[in-house]
Amino acid sequence: MLKLPPPLWGALYLVAAGVLSALFAWRAALDLRLVPLGCVLAALGLAIAASAVFLFRSEGTEIDPTSRSNKALVVRGPYRYTRNPMYLGLVILTFGVAFIVGSLPMFAVPLLLFATANWVHIPFEEAKMRRQFGSAYDDFTLRVRRWI
Repeated sequence: MLKLPPPLWGALYLVAAGVLSALFAWRAALDLRLVPLGCVLAALGLAIAASAVFLFRSEGTEIDPTSRSNKALVVRGPYRYTRNPMYLGLVILTFGVAFIVGSLPMFAVPLLLFATANWVHIPFEEAKMRRQFGSAYDDFTLRVRRWI
């Protein structure tokens, strides 16, 4: 599962949920569309993830979660509030998409994406960061929560 980064997992989950939504009349039984809320969530999620990507680029460190090492331990910007703003942004973005589409399968996407990031990718990345940055990373984990 580590071979595919969480954004690709999110895209795969969205496609699968879209197919399920098209095949079955989910909306006929339950319409969960809240388009304005969905747009706000999608924009917020995109902004959070993009700010973290731009910060990584400005620090000159790797964005690929499976890279052998990172050049810097980034602790500023959104990393003051969450250790995983890119993943948090993707989860919020997919919640936004779920509210825009309004079908029940779409609401599984952020949950599946959270589970994939939380129990597959993040433990791998945390172990790598701990090996590479030692006590500096441990201090960071004491100050900043994994999600929010």
